[in-house]
Amino acid sequence: MNSPIKFGTDGWRAVIAEDFTFHNLDRATQATADFWKSNPVDGARKTIIVGYDRRFLSDQFGRRAAEVFAGNGFQVLLSTCLVPTPSVSFAVKAQKATGGVMITASHNPPIFNGYKLKAHYGGSAESSLCQAVEKCIDQNPVSAAASDGIEMDDFRPVHYKAIKKLVDFKLIAKSKLRFAHEALFGVGAGCFDDMLKGTTCRVTTLNGRHDANFGGINPEPIAANYARSAAYLKKHPHDICLVTDGDADRVGGMDGRGHPLTTHQIICLLLHHFIVNRRGKGRVVKALTTTSMVDKMCAHYGLELVETGVGFKYICAEMLKGNVLLGFEESGGIGFPDLMPERDGIASGMMLLELLATERVSVNELLKRLEKQFGPHHYARLDTHFPLEKRSALMDFCKSNPPAKLVGSPVAAVKSTDGVKFVAQNGAWLMLRGSGTEPILRIYAEAESDAEARKLIADGVRITKRV
Repeated sequence: MNSPIKFGTDGWRAVIAEDFTFHNLDRATQATADFWKSNPVDGARKTIIVGYDRRFLSDQFGRRAAEVFAGNGFQVLLSTCLVPTPSVSFAVKAQKATGGVMITASHNPPIFNGYKLKAHYGGSAESSLCQAVEKCIDQNPVSAAASDGIEMDDFRPVHYKAIKKLVDFKLIAKSKLRFAHEALFGVGAGCFDDMLKGTTCRVTTLNGRHDANFGGINPEPIAANYARSAAYLKKHPHDICLVTDGDADRVGGMDGRGHPLTTHQIICLLLHHFIVNRRGKGRVVKALTTTSMVDKMCAHYGLELVETGVGFKYICAEMLKGNVLLGFEESGGIGFPDLMPERDGIASGMMLLELLATERVSVNELLKRLEKQFGPHHYARLDTHFPLEKRSALMDFCKSNPPAKLVGSPVAAVKSTDGVKFVAQNGAWLMLRGSGTEPILRIYAEAESDAEARKLIADGVRITKRV
């Protein structure tokens, strides 16, 4: 019997050899082909872009997906090599393709692989597209062609060239910045070396070798995964350390001596750069779980702020409406509308370099200035097991029984766009939100101190025990 294939945020992920098999990949790809054949995109070429990352068998899975699309009459551009997800997304946009597929499980554990769908505009597929493809599974037998209709291409050079146009590359090139890149054994390894070759910048790539086990970690840009590179930076200081996740669509970082930067700090640094140095205008789009320093910055500079549910697809939707300055989410996904409506860890890293080349002060000094102007913001998060069958009751309870206060400040708002978020008058907030596919509950909090943020997390845990 065929096992069920469930599409999540922007595609399908599963454990390799358990559910992520060639047979199931055939079924998912045939369903995608069936949908795009029945629903052609106006103005798009009948072309599909296919890329793959460093995970076990990703190259072979990518080749097989290309064969199925070709067997269904599509012209296929298949990557010649391991490639970052944003390079595939940009290729979809640049080629005016019907869509794209990236074989990756992003930051998931090494035992997983995945099938990310990219829409014709060069961004993550919206929920309606994913659901429509899922409904097409097993409607038709799989049709595949060994080579007819498949062309090979390296999607990275065109993507990198576009990033160089996005940033002030001449300024970066002469900046003499000495920075490190923690690649987390992911497909972004070597990207900054390639782009900055021949400039005055010096790049040290850390954990850049191809290891399908990712050195025993989940390749996510969080402090828990920085131990190796932090120890190196302590002995060998740099100006900054950029971090990319397994498929290089998200960014993290450390200061030059290995102290981790939160994704919220990076977001605020880039927002400052776009507003103050680049003198940008437009709407600012953030996911619900992103720091409230963004709210204060937008209010101070008179910019419209749009808050979305969690998932870059919501930010992408706002970008497609136009007049967006910057879009970002708590997990380190940052998108630049002038490039494409997609998160891009490589472009984010280059923009951080532009910031440092412009300001000519340390990243820690920049953060001190932001905190002095907008106040301290300390963030905490806990992922805890919670039964799926009790999720709905918990959310209903939270909406109906908000706490009177958070860390001593009266609750001023309850938001239930995605999960439930309590916001206090002093800006502190607590949010509870379930994973879309797992029995996991995520508890997020922000307050003026680490101690208060941790207390809010504990309060969130207590709420879960009342249902």
